[in-house]
Amino acid sequence: MADATTRFFEDLDRRGYEPLLAKTSGTLRFDLQEGAHTHHWMVRIDRGNLRVTQEDREADTVVGVSPALFEDLAAGREHGIAAILRGDVTVSGDPRLIVQVERLFPGDPHSRGPRRFFHREVD
Repeated sequence: MADATTRFFEDLDRRGYEPLLAKTSGTLRFDLQEGAHTHHWMVRIDRGNLRVTQEDREADTVVGVSPALFEDLAAGREHGIAAILRGDVTVSGDPRLIVQVERLFPGDPHSRGPRRFFHREVD
């Protein structure tokens, strides 16, 4: 699995609690699809408490994406909502969860907006 992808999910799991998701609960499964192979990452959110596993289970929201594109999302080189609108990412189930979780992805490293500032402070 790609380095930025693994780091992204391991970091989510280590956080334990994410204040940005304090009012969010649900399950989100990321299906990284490459040919006939699919790698699964399950994110469980319980009022901001995070748990990440590599399971193929039912989820409130399922996100289908290529490993290469997810690597770009996890590294901040690509924006998730833009990728969804272009049709490069599929979302089934509750779309509100993806909107909430999208805030956890890093912003563009060349951006000077507030998202970039926030992530620089956290790093």
